[in-house]
Amino acid sequence: MGEIVANPPTNKIYDFQGYYENRVENIKEPLNLEHSLWSNTILASSGYIIGMVTYTGRQTRSSMNSKSPSSKTGKVDSEINRLSKILFIMMVFMAGTIIILDGLTGMFYIKFFRFLLLLSSIIPISLRVNLDLAKIWYSYCIDNDKAIPDTKTRNSSIPEELGRIQWLLSDKTGTLTQNDMELKKINLEYINFTHDNMEDAAELLRQN
Repeated sequence: MGEIVANPPTNKIYDFQGYYENRVENIKEPLNLEHSLWSNTILASSGYIIGMVTYTGRQTRSSMNSKSPSSKTGKVDSEINRLSKILFIMMVFMAGTIIILDGLTGMFYIKFFRFLLLLSSIIPISLRVNLDLAKIWYSYCIDNDKAIPDTKTRNSSIPEELGRIQWLLSDKTGTLTQNDMELKKINLEYINFTHDNMEDAAELLRQN
């Protein structure tokens, strides 16, 4: 009777180490990624294979690599949030300072909230509303632009991010990916850059 010993569940899809051991026949064979198959693999030719399921459920590589989508936030929104936090801290500090200088007499906590309301105008809430309305208008213009038919804006931060694009990286199929890509070669009109002369490319970018 044989058994398979494999490494614990991991999200590394290109890593599989283990071995097959048959103690009766005294056989021990190493296993690697070439001996593994993805789930839903179909045998194209006629015949049969003998296999063993090593990972199931949440322990499969595809399940461990799946992540819940994160909400995208533009740089302007992040900057406004940061400034709003700073202004809120300043507002609380100023209100507390006024109450302390007043001597903390009477119902000082009521006065504290009154000063908070009076100083709340320093937080630019109307700026956030104006930016959101502008994004809605830009998205509407993109959806109804006859130069780019069938375009759908699915994120309100897209109009903001379009003005920040400087470099566009794509794979050989032309679709944007989230994989980690390593720059190995740059092909320009009159010159090619590789790892050997990548410093020349950096110098050319600094000059321009």
